[in-house]
Amino acid sequence: MSHRILLVDDAIVIRYLLARILKAGGYQIAGEASNGYEAFEQYKKLQPDLVTMDITMPEMSGIEAIRAIKNYDPEAKIIVCSALGQQAFIDEALEAGAANYILKPFQQKQVLDVVSAVLAER
Repeated sequence: MSHRILLVDDAIVIRYLLARILKAGGYQIAGEASNGYEAFEQYKKLQPDLVTMDITMPEMSGIEAIRAIKNYDPEAKIIVCSALGQQAFIDEALEAGAANYILKPFQQKQVLDVVSAVLAER
């Protein structure tokens, strides 16, 4: 059975690109969300194996959503998707409970390698 992934980004084009990469890698897209609040609600409803999380979003930031999800499910696996040059945000996201990060613009091999490594963690 393929792993189910929740894609969270306010830019639909980013969600589309990630979905294409992940589907090509054999993963299933469990759902999508365009802000942190939707991400938390979708996480509770869908119980995905992994979440890809943008940091800068309207209504609730990715960092706030990471904290909410990790508070709800300490075992949640979350990968932050961030633009180059946002190292302070990446560090804050990792402190909030993200397992790893992927830099935009995405490289297919990097995305699949990071997803595989995080899903393999116990």
